[in-house]
This record gives sequence, structure tokens and C-alpha cells, in this order.
Amino acid sequence: MKAEIIPHEAGIRLAFFLGVFSLMAIWEWFSSRRGRSIPRRQRWPGNIGIVLVDTVLARILAPAGAVGFALFAESHRLGFFHSIASPLWIAFTVSLVVLDLAIYVQHRLFHHVPVLWRLHRMHHADLDIDVTTGARFHPIEILLSLGIKFTVVIALGAPPLAVLVFEIALNATSMFNHSNVRISTSLEKVLRWLVVTPDMHRVHHSIVPRETNSNYGFNFPWWDRCFRTYRPQPEAGHERITIGISQFRDPKELQLDRLLSQPFRSSAAPPKP
Repeated sequence: MKAEIIPHEAGIRLAFFLGVFSLMAIWEWFSSRRGRSIPRRQRWPGNIGIVLVDTVLARILAPAGAVGFALFAESHRLGFFHSIASPLWIAFTVSLVVLDLAIYVQHRLFHHVPVLWRLHRMHHADLDIDVTTGARFHPIEILLSLGIKFTVVIALGAPPLAVLVFEIALNATSMFNHSNVRISTSLEKVLRWLVVTPDMHRVHHSIVPRETNSNYGFNFPWWDRCFRTYRPQPEAGHERITIGISQFRDPKELQLDRLLSQPFRSSAAPPKP
């Protein structure tokens, strides 16, 4: 199975990305959670432009991706799971959980270390939140994130198939939990115990610093509960919450050139509760 899937890793990831993006965009169109403060035509060109820049840069500088590093670790017997005898299903499951924990820790670091916040704040400077926000990250942040992910993959000796599944899940859940979609209250209360929901992650994009510094999870919602960074609802409510940060609130900042230059302008101080 691995021999059939891994060589087509890039195509598989692209297919899932386009499929989930299209599904969430259609869902938003027919059943949105909150009214838009900025029209799509002002936000989407810059957000999608950033995705294209990130994708091209990543394929040029790290064409093998995280799966390639997992294959390298496997062939050279590097990492924890290549140094012990363990069933594949254990290595697969533990790798998914540890990789997700690493993303949670990384996310907190990007909020609390000023130089890293300079990069990450571009993601938070979006004046509204929808499926495109889930892929809106500065290219330098993407490259640093790849470096962190590659290090964890090699240290774990994570199975290549587990890494591929994690990469697909991370992209899919990021688009899902940033989406402006309506989910019934009863279903949402159950879902947020299993996966980070849009209502849960929307709190993280509030302009209020104590809300920005909460709900860091992307896939699993347990880390926020375990490390006491969980906040169930925004104080202003989901309809009245102000999205973004106090800087870069001019709609001109939604243009691609302005997005790329944001880390090099204005204060780098992270939002403090």
C-alpha cells in the first residue's frame, strides 16, 4: 500500500486540499455562521496569492516534504521507532499524536516569541475569517514550520504513511476550523471534544488579547484543555466578535504585497493578556 501511495504524495495532498477547500467554500456560501465584515473580492486574492507563493517556495526549497524526510529516516534507520521493535499501528498512532502536540507547542511559541510573532501575526491580521484564512501564513513562517516538522519526523522515526496522513489532516482541519460555517449547537458541543471546531478556533482570532492567546489547537482539541489554554466562547459572542489584531486594520493591508511585508513593519510585540 505504501509503495502505491507515497510516490503520489504531492498529487494526493493537492487533491485533498482542493476537495476540502471547495467543500468548505460551498458550505460557507449556503450556511454561514456570521455576516462578512469584508467582501470576498477584497480578501481572497491576497489570501490565495499567499497560498500560491507558499506552495511554490516549499516545493523549490523542500521538494521532498515531510514525507521525504520520513522515507530518509526509514532508509537510514533513524529515530525512535526505528531503534525499537514496535508494531506499525503503535508507531502510526503515536506519531500522529506527537506531531499534533508539536504543532500546538509551535503555535504557542509563535505567539509568545516576538520575532516569531512578527511572522505569525500576518495570519491573525485577516479582517475576517473563513476557509482562506486557514491557509494564509507568511512564507518565512511556512519554512520555519517545515524545519520544525522535519526535525520531529526524523527524531520520531515516524512512518511515512503516518506523516502523509498527518499532513492531509492538518491542511483539512485548518481549513475546516477557520471556516465561516454554521453547525448545530448540539452537534458542535460533541464535535469539539474530538476535533477543533470553527466556533472553538474563531475565539483564537479575536482582537481581544486574552482570547487571541487561547485555543491554539489545530487538529485535536485536547491540548488546550490539558495546558489550560482552552476558552469555550468569545466574550462578545460569535456574531459580534471583532476578528484580527489592532495593527494592519486598513483594508489595503489585505493586498498580497502588503501581506508579504507585514513582518518587517511596525511593532513586533505579541498581544498580552
